[in-house]
Amino acid sequence: MLTIHDIAVWNTGERIDLVVPETDEQRLLAESGAVVSGDIDGSSLMVAPGLTDTHVHFRDPGQLDKETMVSGSAAAAAGGYTRVLIMPNTLPAADGRDINVQDVADGGREFKEVGVYNTLDYLQRYEQLHNVKLPVRYDVSVCASLGRAGKLPTRPEDYARFMDSKGQSSQTGSLNSKTGESSDSVVSEHPLRAITDDGSAITDDILDAVLADSKETGLPVLEHCEHHDSGAINDGAVSRKLGIAGIPAETELAIVNRDIEAARRTGAHIHFQHVSTAGAFDAVRKAKAEGLPVTCETAPHYLALCDEDILEYGAMAKMNPPLRSEEDRRATVAAIADGTVDMIATDHAPHTAAEKAAGLADAPNGIIGLECAYGVCRKVLVQGGAISDERLIELMALAPERLMGHTPTDVAMLLNTSSKCATKRTLDLGNVEHPENVDLTLIDIKRKWTVDSTKFHSKGRNTPFDGWQLTGRPMATIIGSKLVFSRLSDSVAASRDVSTTI
Repeated sequence: MLTIHDIAVWNTGERIDLVVPETDEQRLLAESGAVVSGDIDGSSLMVAPGLTDTHVHFRDPGQLDKETMVSGSAAAAAGGYTRVLIMPNTLPAADGRDINVQDVADGGREFKEVGVYNTLDYLQRYEQLHNVKLPVRYDVSVCASLGRAGKLPTRPEDYARFMDSKGQSSQTGSLNSKTGESSDSVVSEHPLRAITDDGSAITDDILDAVLADSKETGLPVLEHCEHHDSGAINDGAVSRKLGIAGIPAETELAIVNRDIEAARRTGAHIHFQHVSTAGAFDAVRKAKAEGLPVTCETAPHYLALCDEDILEYGAMAKMNPPLRSEEDRRATVAAIADGTVDMIATDHAPHTAAEKAAGLADAPNGIIGLECAYGVCRKVLVQGGAISDERLIELMALAPERLMGHTPTDVAMLLNTSSKCATKRTLDLGNVEHPENVDLTLIDIKRKWTVDSTKFHSKGRNTPFDGWQLTGRPMATIIGSKLVFSRLSDSVAASRDVSTTI
């Protein structure tokens, strides 16, 4: 049994003792040197609902040299995340169709080896097929277009069987009937939660059809809200200095304006991914004031970096949408502060070292983010004075969890704070009602640490934040009342070293 004493509740400040029962998962952690039992001074820690990321690329199936479900999940747990949403730009694409593995060069081999013929089915049954238990909860998303080609919309009858009938709209049952399966037979531990062609904007030709399917299924549309046919970095002084074709900010605004009009016309929920420009934030702000069903996210790199940083970091700072101007970066922080931005997602996108070494013009877009996102966001937003620590948890845990149709763990409710208690209380995770639903992150908001990508759990090393000095770090991750990741041994060591105490 692990007892953490004097830990602060994230939104009330109440000091409690947290008891985590011993499990098989903890015994495995103990083999790696993690502290998993005994008594720990938690006075430097706060307990919060588990972080949730609505935007990750785990490259499995099809690009296992970049990431796998195993390595990506380990990275998520190390970053304090208890749930992630898998994007569908896998190989083959997760569009719900069965495939002939003999005809698929990339991805088909993995399918044939484990005996599945559908990417969504592969992801649903990953742990069973590979005989592993991943240290993170995950949901999946389906492509907006067949093969992510942008020509034909995906078909609800192809993917309805992978939806959670208990977590989706009332229409789900009728959709399931198209597959000939009962609702009870399709409830999944890893259900579909969104429709998206992430990496590409949904094309004009199929937008209305996709939104109609969104309304029918109750799945929100997650929109990659920018489109360009050329360019590698933001169009501006930096692109001109480097002689590299630029991507105008208007490429984002054009899609945002188009989709806001579509939301007004159809009433479908559109969630804008990785918004990065002042103009797009203004458009979203006005749409929300009008009461339209739109939400948006941004990513840590758009808060912390601008296109000028490309001069220092090169291809490690190349992503899509690109890093924008310093004015846009400040507008992103302001959109967080005034509530225009609903949540923060990493867009975790691992690539190989060789790919990123190809040069700024030719390197693929994307950086990894799971293992340092909290610290980077806290540096810019909380230490920068834009928001509070409590608001950061709302952005990284509560809002993302709700977008995916889940209920965040309410620590105060577990403690029954409706009744006043003058003495310190104990939250024993072995005795709570429905312990399987309790997901928590333990965070040391004063922990000073240096980002070292060589120690990341992800296969990827493509981050511009390597070497950054940060304050605030997730120290343990608890899923279903079970400890699945811990660096609490560092906390114990720090408590004995006054030089590391703030």
